[in-house]
Amino acid sequence: MSMDNRGELRVLACQILVPETSSVADRDRHLETLCGKVRRELMRTANDLVLLPELASIDYSRDSFDRLDLLAEAIDGPSFQMWSAVAREHETHIAYSFPRRSDDGYRITVAAVDQRGQLLGYYDKLHLAQYGAAMEKEYFKRGEGLFVVDIHGFRLAPIICYDIRLPELSRTLVIDHRVDVILHPSAYFRDESFYSWHAFAISRAIENQVYFLSLNRAGESYGRSICCTPWVDQAQEPLIFSEHQEDLVQIILRKSRIAAARHNYSFLRDRLDDYHLSLNRAQSLGKQH
Repeated sequence: MSMDNRGELRVLACQILVPETSSVADRDRHLETLCGKVRRELMRTANDLVLLPELASIDYSRDSFDRLDLLAEAIDGPSFQMWSAVAREHETHIAYSFPRRSDDGYRITVAAVDQRGQLLGYYDKLHLAQYGAAMEKEYFKRGEGLFVVDIHGFRLAPIICYDIRLPELSRTLVIDHRVDVILHPSAYFRDESFYSWHAFAISRAIENQVYFLSLNRAGESYGRSICCTPWVDQAQEPLIFSEHQEDLVQIILRKSRIAAARHNYSFLRDRLDDYHLSLNRAQSLGKQH
């Protein structure tokens, strides 16, 4: 893990297509194709971190989830083996998502490897979505811990898709774990909740004064990933990815922008230590004579 503190971090955010994956052969063929796309991009631009969307190894569908006994992986399974090789070849960190097989069921997981291809750790999705096009509680178990990693002087933590809508998680990462960047791999289908997603991403960035990279998969029913800086206004608008197409985008994160937001706007400094306060009650004034 690099201790370089140069003040910027180059992230390759990959809004990618995920085809139907009804078999192990489909999954592994897709992973090989995806690794090839990322390799070609890394040959063109140097990056410190590559980020993939939620469940990047399989399509998000009931058909795939019904085959988790075949498609889910151990922590050192095919996704790790392939992304570890890419990380070693291009001396970069990679954060990727896959369905993880555990002793008591399946988890939606983000894992990260370093430039040597070594596993740094993983995060299992804490909040499972069960509305709109989502049916996660029928197939997965929720996670039980957090994961934070330091890269080139930046402190980063992943959350996954529906996790964004529970603000306590992002706040805990920033306040208790001093996170600078929240990575948010997602699989946002264009159901009734899709159009509220960007508002949540912007809010999490501004209220916590962090970079918030919310990465969707590509496709007719997906797309429109968003990256928010620690302050968003008419002069500092979020970066929006392609509406539907694959879009591999290099984003440069700068420590100076975090410092400026926190200097100019004192949200975090003005927090109270405890908001469990008593309720003020109206006092009876009695009759006026």
